[in-house]
Amino acid sequence: MTNLRQRALNLAYFSIAYNVVECALALLAGAWSGSIALVGFGLDSLVESLSGGVMIYRFARHASLSPAEEERRERRAVKIVGYTFFVLAAYVLYESLEKLIFQEAPAPSLLGILIALASMIIMPALFYLKYQTGKSLGSASLMADSKQTLACAMLSVALLIGLGLNYWLGIWQADPVIGLVIVVLLIREGYQALKTEKLCSCVSCGGLPPSPEA
Repeated sequence: MTNLRQRALNLAYFSIAYNVVECALALLAGAWSGSIALVGFGLDSLVESLSGGVMIYRFARHASLSPAEEERRERRAVKIVGYTFFVLAAYVLYESLEKLIFQEAPAPSLLGILIALASMIIMPALFYLKYQTGKSLGSASLMADSKQTLACAMLSVALLIGLGLNYWLGIWQADPVIGLVIVVLLIREGYQALKTEKLCSCVSCGGLPPSPEA
């Protein structure tokens, strides 16, 4: 179980590093092109990195925690992961509607397309590793975090569609419409995360099993 906890930490470290880079590139590309889909994707990457920080908080110094503190950390981590979805959804909803109403057409973005393609390759693999590790640990928070990674993978597909329609066909409305699709996905995932009430036990998360004399 110690190896599983270390793997959870390593996945969190990788998530933070990758998503910080992805966030910076997506926000930069979004600012250049005026694409709310790219900006929303970049913000999702930021939230994903924050979620990775929650996982580090959750799994670090496990051996020194009491069962009660384990449960408090687990519950707090699940809630934080869930609420981050809603924060992002609110911003993207506002910006998407504003661009549709005022007809603010984004410029085509080849850099954005490349970012989406890279995410489509990396995020599904990261989701699988996180989910399997969380399942082995019996950790609701890590499995909720894996769903956020899966949401990022699906967002990259939606992003590629929106950017592609704008880049090759000049359909600029696809960009804010994809932003609205992102909003629906984020709200659904946030709701699912907050609905999760399972807390990992000391044994399933890798703590020492109770002694036979207990």
